[in-house]
Amino acid sequence: MKTIWDNFKESLINTFHQLGLAWWVEIVTQNPRCTYYFGPFFTSADAKVAIKGYVEDLEVEGAQGIVVNVKRCKPGNLTIAEDLGERIDLKVKPAFGGQI
Repeated sequence: MKTIWDNFKESLINTFHQLGLAWWVEIVTQNPRCTYYFGPFFTSADAKVAIKGYVEDLEVEGAQGIVVNVKRCKPGNLTIAEDLGERIDLKVKPAFGGQI
């Protein structure tokens, strides 16, 4: 159950994100050549706490050459697959997936 503080913090994070002031974890991998954004976070400390889990997930998936940055930004896409020249928004789901 969310507390008043949780609701307030979520509201602040959303406001910071809209202003480009939220903190994000940017992870760049060399193989595959991708850039991933995880966030938004209220503080850089919050973002740093989450890094380990993101890196572990990518390592399990076989990613290599992992470089991590924590920064304030407002990413337009959460995943950029440079090998494929694609920009993938993980929040968007196809409306007609699986239909021929």
